Amino acid sequence: LTLAMALEENKVKMSDTFNCPGYVVIEGAKINCSKRAPGHGQQNLTQAFANSCNPAFINIGLRIGNDKFYQYMLDFGLTEKTGVDTTGEASGFVNSEIKYSTLALACYAFGQNFNVTPLSLINAQAACVNGGYLYTPYLVEEITDQDGNVVSKHDSTPIRQVVSEETSALVRDIMEYEVTSGTGKNGQVAGYRIGGKTGTADKGQTGDVVVSFLCFAPADDPQVIMLITMDTPS
Repeated sequence: LTLAMALEENKVKMSDTFNCPGYVVIEGAKINCSKRAPGHGQQNLTQAFANSCNPAFINIGLRIGNDKFYQYMLDFGLTEKTGVDTTGEASGFVNSEIKYSTLALACYAFGQNFNVTPLSLINAQAACVNGGYLYTPYLVEEITDQDGNVVSKHDSTPIRQVVSEETSALVRDIMEYEVTSGTGKNGQVAGYRIGGKTGTADKGQTGDVVVSFLCFAPADDPQVIMLITMDTPS
């Protein structure tokens, strides 16, 4: 999502490079990379993504800025219910600090310090790779009567276009590289082009984590999207 925002707002180019020493200090707080010192060193944008490099994405998030980043969170639907046709859906939680805090922006940029539901995350990620369109997810496509006549049908009109077709195509390419050459290599399946992104979220100060893999296929024309999560894996 951060990548899509930055590409759409022309805050990054494919030729940009990022240096990772293994950590970054923001407002006095030390934030480590997944690869601690000496870090990933020099990387281009695609490599930084494939490496799940926190310092690189903090850099990118700061380029986007608090106001624009928060607006995209709204546009991607992360702060509200998706509207799926079932009961009991929860909303995500976004702290108001994202509107003004550089440290909050740094953490949000690589996906920490806020809560989203799995369905909301899938829905937002689908908008990143389907050409840029946010939709309302659904369980029931249509209802028919006993004679087979359609009584009601799900409205498949997009809610909004969040990013351009061009941005979406770049995100697909970079997410495919993540699976062929990055932290998502275990997601490869022979005969299929798959795009994806690994994730690791801290559970407060307990030392426990939630690990995840969000993936889609085919990478050049997405038809299926899936989120796999493991809560506190051993």
